[in-house]
Amino acid sequence: MALSRQHDVHKRRFSRNLGLGLVLVGLVALVFGLTIAKVSDDNFVMPAEEEST
Repeated sequence: MALSRQHDVHKRRFSRNLGLGLVLVGLVALVFGLTIAKVSDDNFVMPAEEEST
């Protein structure tokens, strides 16, 4: 039995992991893009801190 031989389960698991990884990267890119769009807006102002009494 060769050590380099992969079982069919490993191939399916790799493709599933790859798909999930691409989805996660897409979500991170979407959130990053939305953040950049929000911050680069000309009307963006940091909210002033309110003093608590």
